Amino acid sequence: MIFDTYDVVVVGAGHAGCEAAVAAANLGAKVMLATMNMETIAKMSCNPAMGGVAKGQIVREIDALNGYSGIVTDHTMIQFRLLNRSKGPAMWSPRAQSDRMRFAEKWRLMLEAHPNIDFWQEMVTGIVVKDKKAVGIRTSLGLEIPAKTVILTNGTFLNGLIHIGEKQMGGGRAGERAAKGITEQLVELGFEASRMKTGTPPRIDARSINWSALEVQEGDQPAGKFSYTDTPELKEQRPCHIGYTNKKVHECLKEGFSRSPMFNGRIQGLGPRYCPSIEDKIDRFSERDRHQLFVEPEGWNTAEIYLNGFSSSLPEDVQFKAMRLIPGFEQAKMFRPGYAIEYDFFQPTQLKQTLETRLVDGLYFAGQINGTTGYEEAACQGLMAGINAIRKVREEEPFVLKRSDAYIGVLIDDLINKGTNEPYRMFTSRAEYRILLRQDNADIRLTPIAQALGMDVEERMQRVRAKEAAERDISEFMKSYSVRPEAINSYLDSLGSAPLRQPVKLMKVLLRPKVNAEALAEHLPELKAVLDQYPKEFVEYSEIKAKYAGYIKKEEEQVEKMNRLESVRLPENFNYHAIQGLSAEGQEKLSRIRPGSIGQASRISGVSASDISILLVYMGR
Repeated sequence: MIFDTYDVVVVGAGHAGCEAAVAAANLGAKVMLATMNMETIAKMSCNPAMGGVAKGQIVREIDALNGYSGIVTDHTMIQFRLLNRSKGPAMWSPRAQSDRMRFAEKWRLMLEAHPNIDFWQEMVTGIVVKDKKAVGIRTSLGLEIPAKTVILTNGTFLNGLIHIGEKQMGGGRAGERAAKGITEQLVELGFEASRMKTGTPPRIDARSINWSALEVQEGDQPAGKFSYTDTPELKEQRPCHIGYTNKKVHECLKEGFSRSPMFNGRIQGLGPRYCPSIEDKIDRFSERDRHQLFVEPEGWNTAEIYLNGFSSSLPEDVQFKAMRLIPGFEQAKMFRPGYAIEYDFFQPTQLKQTLETRLVDGLYFAGQINGTTGYEEAACQGLMAGINAIRKVREEEPFVLKRSDAYIGVLIDDLINKGTNEPYRMFTSRAEYRILLRQDNADIRLTPIAQALGMDVEERMQRVRAKEAAERDISEFMKSYSVRPEAINSYLDSLGSAPLRQPVKLMKVLLRPKVNAEALAEHLPELKAVLDQYPKEFVEYSEIKAKYAGYIKKEEEQVEKMNRLESVRLPENFNYHAIQGLSAEGQEKLSRIRPGSIGQASRISGVSASDISILLVYMGR
């Protein structure tokens, strides 16, 4: 026999698969990572970037839980920006432009350096199931790899079908074949499968672009980072650029609509509402004369350019002709056209909160197989599935993050309670407790949890404790130090803020709109001496916590109310059809999803407030 029995076998080595393997391995599990191609581990199939609005918060949360996405990004990024800086801190979102080739290389090297991870390169064609329990995987060579748990992270490869105009070809990604057999087996086992669609834009030769016709978009100075560990600082950055379509571009694209698989019915899959193709945008927003494009380099040394915002499945000749009507792209050359891809996914309402399937014991789904889109959404699901798989093997309590704990908790809660009828993408608006779930405090929120799970995160915890101590010291100084009017009235006047009439505590001044701790310190040597003791990140965290203390307290009170509902547990085998008064839809949804608590039941689409009231009465509350 070639293989020993593994604690966890992970199928697929995209972002979900890599984090799943690392999470289980970091907890001491013996892990097998099976992939069709070792050369495409952690390949960025779409845009060469990590983070963004809400997604950046997820990467920080993955890092705080000892995942690798933030570390890999810091080592391989070519530009960093903190988005939404003009808004409140709940909206601040880190984003990095990555070197596509270095990103994948770094991930592979880190995985290979882990002594608990083995690899197997071959197509996986099925799961070995005995007595409704996953006990391994089956490969195209007929080999069986035995396992105590299995995690499927198949991305867009399950019966993947690529569309370019009127042409179709099987594939999970450009130049790579689709995966066959798994969907069919899961359907036979009783799973509900559907189709989704996503797309990607053409790749352009940087040497053929007239850069002077585009707007320059520089990175932040100094550049930030994702990881809370000691990753390298980005000293030099590559700029991105911004361009625009116009009426001529739109008219040219419209000429190809009759040959578009989007409009002639060949694509049946559910497409992304929040990241539409260029033909979708022209059709849905016909009143707009132009659409913004982000011209993004693929790395430090390559000439390949990603034309973000120009995703298309139109015929390649139409794409090429329209692209050349964009200012700056008059002589542009394509490396390859954009395309749409359809693939199988499984409604996530078929999962438990741990991402384990309800129908097959020990089988977990993570990533696009659950109907999500985006590297970050996939990676965090992989991390959660990896942790829960090894905890199941060891017969430990399931690990579930609440909506008030992390964006990761919001994402998984949304998926299993509501399902999705389009590729699910995370936004800050999906989270009720955005002030609590900021990007600056993910380590404070989650690294102690990682330690409690058994992760080796003592160095991270030392930093968390130092950050908390810095916040206490800065806060105490602000509350105790009295500032005199003559010291800062000139600064307040420059902000249009009312001058001081008498000495006041410094904290009261800090809480004024537009007042900034770092700027205050330039006028107060005593404050500067305190702040200079700590990293800028610690100071920023302390200032945010002080300025938003009232909002934070309010959200904490809301969390406490919700936690009361979460504490009312519902039995796994509860007979909802036997409770008089529950709506028919409520009975059906509750019986299918099997919520673990009243709180979870209240978030299921179709379960009404009156249904919850009846359940509370029935449970003696």
